[in-house]
Amino acid sequence: MNRNRRAFRFAACCMTAAITLGSTPAATYADMPVAGAPAVMSIALEDEVKSAFVTVSAGISLNLADCVSAAAAEAALGKKSEYADIAIAQVDNYVNVRDSAGEEGNVVGKLYNNSAATVEAVEGDWYKITSGNVTGFVKSEFVVRDNEELAKEVSRRIAKVETETLFVRTEPTTESDVLGMVPDQEELTVTDESVDGWTKVAIEEGEGYVSNDFVNKSVEFVTAESKEEEEARLAKEEAERKAAAEAAEKASASKSKGSSSGSSGKTSRPSGSGGSAVANYACQFVGNPYVYGGTSLTNGADCSGFVMSVYAAFGVGLPHSSAAMCGVGYGVSDMQPGDIICYSGHVGIYIGNNTIVHASTPSGGIKYTSPANYRQIIAIRRIF
Repeated sequence: MNRNRRAFRFAACCMTAAITLGSTPAATYADMPVAGAPAVMSIALEDEVKSAFVTVSAGISLNLADCVSAAAAEAALGKKSEYADIAIAQVDNYVNVRDSAGEEGNVVGKLYNNSAATVEAVEGDWYKITSGNVTGFVKSEFVVRDNEELAKEVSRRIAKVETETLFVRTEPTTESDVLGMVPDQEELTVTDESVDGWTKVAIEEGEGYVSNDFVNKSVEFVTAESKEEEEARLAKEEAERKAAAEAAEKASASKSKGSSSGSSGKTSRPSGSGGSAVANYACQFVGNPYVYGGTSLTNGADCSGFVMSVYAAFGVGLPHSSAAMCGVGYGVSDMQPGDIICYSGHVGIYIGNNTIVHASTPSGGIKYTSPANYRQIIAIRRIF
């Protein structure tokens, strides 16, 4: 019996290492019995496998232990992939979310194309889903479920900074050069996670590495919009359009002619209102320096400090954080002058002609960049 146990433990160990070293993703094995043991094994044998798995993990040699990754252990113990039970809407515009499984159900929200939901249950050809603040039913033909490739394509893998200032390095080592610095709570787009202990992320200076000790990683999907959220959004957009039109009309009747001087030369006071006025005002600071943590349009600002200070001149208070600016105003899909353009760890102001003005890097300062989508755009936010 002891010899059989030792043999079984050795087999379990080898199968665990095979899961780790094989080309198939660990998530594929999420529903397999512990350590890859046969699915037909008895309950008694399953207990034996669990015991064997613990013994092997704790007692094998260091070289083999290195091969048995935490990911393989989690998969062997039945941990689901973070993309499991995710359904992605694949429609021209949106699919209605209803309060019951049938066309007669009341509409409680909308799941837009490429938006994601978690499948809670199945009722005939309907899925009960939860997405954002919406729980209800969608017809299964309008969504694609458990397609990890599609889920990764429409989602964004995020590394959220959890330290006051995070160094992004050129190589995955603390001895390598610092590519850039990122403040606390910034959300960076992950581009690679293949290096143990490090994550590759995108920032304005390029792609670099951050230590896993200082970030929390998660997956971000676009989610459904409830009926109440849609009504509130439409009302807000209409009110802001009216306010912008009224302000523009007043400004055209009486233009300000004053000016003020800054440390790098004369600058004009904001003239008019609305997005175009914001864009015009922001452009006069091109050539001024980039300063990490700065908010001075003349003496130096970082990317979010620049946008914050430009809008402050128009009486609009914004957070000093590019991640937080992804939630200000309201989201749009078409870029207009004055819109805030959000990237991974970066932000700028759209001025028209497929161009942004932004506090780029210490070497670039405040400058123009075209095209506006020179990097992946995370969000477009409109204030006016």
